[in-house]
Amino acid sequence: MREYYLLTVGLLTGLAIPAAALAQISIILPETSKFLRNFTQGSQVTVDENYVNNFEISLPESLPSFTPPPSHFRLISGNQLYHHRFAALKTGQIYTRMNSDSAQLMRDAAKKPHLTYEDWKNLLALEARAISRGQGTNYLGILVGDSLSMWFPKEKLPGGKLWLNQGISGDTSGGVYRRLRAFSSTRPHVIYIMAGINDLRRGESDEEILRNHRRIVRRLRQNHPQSQIIVQSILPTRLPAIPNSRIVKINRQLAAIAEAENAKYLNIYDWFTDFQGNLRLELTTDGLHLSEDGYDVWRSALQHTELTF
Repeated sequence: MREYYLLTVGLLTGLAIPAAALAQISIILPETSKFLRNFTQGSQVTVDENYVNNFEISLPESLPSFTPPPSHFRLISGNQLYHHRFAALKTGQIYTRMNSDSAQLMRDAAKKPHLTYEDWKNLLALEARAISRGQGTNYLGILVGDSLSMWFPKEKLPGGKLWLNQGISGDTSGGVYRRLRAFSSTRPHVIYIMAGINDLRRGESDEEILRNHRRIVRRLRQNHPQSQIIVQSILPTRLPAIPNSRIVKINRQLAAIAEAENAKYLNIYDWFTDFQGNLRLELTTDGLHLSEDGYDVWRSALQHTELTF
């Protein structure tokens, strides 16, 4: 029954809707886009507030019609994704609707081959600032978390609202908590949290993961009292070092935390498991990160959730 539902919902296409202050255009990028998740996290440092506050972003009242990138254009690394998004900001756009030249992108990506965690934190803060200026009356959805959120293909996000991606590769639940202020000036309708898998990879305790999730929800409730806050279950893996039985146990406790903190819990763990309880082989690229089919499943779960609002 679940497979039939996924097949039905998976036929829907998610498109991000521009803000009223931006041109009313629809963006459709190639569904076959593939990403190689090879961004290496740098040292965890605090956001350079002077850098973020002094970076001026001008959002025009309207933008030229969007021309999709050529069919051969692909983002192939975290480094290129970073420069693609930063280049969009410099032109007063958000990266989901930027007309990029692949050759120029490759040249830009070579300028700084070793990006740090600080670089990504600053970039995400700038994107949040741009969204807060251009949101208008449109609904806004935010993904906050690690690489699983970071690599969510923009063309697969459910339609009907703007989306702000606040995922950083390699981030932990503690790291997510410490950078929530970056998007505190936005007015999201819904915030989706996905964190914890990197804590497990680093040997953090269950108690630490749960404590950080409680802190995340409380801080988001404080900063965004009118927003729907959704704690998503940690996904299964195919990594022997991380028992899925442990993830199941943590997820039960995450559900309890969400209920206690007036948030919602979205259990998508079961959507991704095979008969042995592992991450389904066709939904992953390496036993941890998701394939395009994996993101299709996640998109279906989000679409189903969006219908309940």
